[in-house]
Amino acid sequence: MAEAQERDNDAVLVAQTRAGNQAAFEQLVRRHYRAAYAVAMAICGSRADAEDVCQDALIRALERIESCRTSERFGAWLSEIVRNRALNHLEHAKVRRSEPLDDADVGQAHTTPETVLARRELGRRLEQALVQLSPKQREVVLLHDMDDWSHREIADAMGVSEVMSRQLLFTARQTLRGLLAELSARE
Repeated sequence: MAEAQERDNDAVLVAQTRAGNQAAFEQLVRRHYRAAYAVAMAICGSRADAEDVCQDALIRALERIESCRTSERFGAWLSEIVRNRALNHLEHAKVRRSEPLDDADVGQAHTTPETVLARRELGRRLEQALVQLSPKQREVVLLHDMDDWSHREIADAMGVSEVMSRQLLFTARQTLRGLLAELSARE
């Protein structure tokens, strides 16, 4: 039910954006940024590159909002733009490779230095493991586990069946478990 309301609301926000309402587009961005970032991260494998791709894709989406044929599926349409921009980015990989500051640790007063280091180490291991998955596996893991997308939503966005979405998630999680165990054993 909430999914249907969100889609209806997306359609209203897209119509308002087409009419020139910038606040409506900002609301769409707030609603769909995490998923867009997850798609970009799944393909690029780098935080900085994923952020660049997302920004580029959002500009492209705003410029081409008129071409969003099914405005109630704005999220899937945006994900497709992100996916295409990320793939183009990989082909023309001329972007800097640097680690951004870890936003999760900024401003947390009760965090000990040991906790911060442990969290960063776990994040580093997870990133190393995610890079070893196929782009489709990464995309499903990040959309499902990070952004709480349903398998139906993932299937629609990726152009695969729900069964394939479930299979990709299952095999990706198995692979991640093995990779994380291997990385932990090495250190």
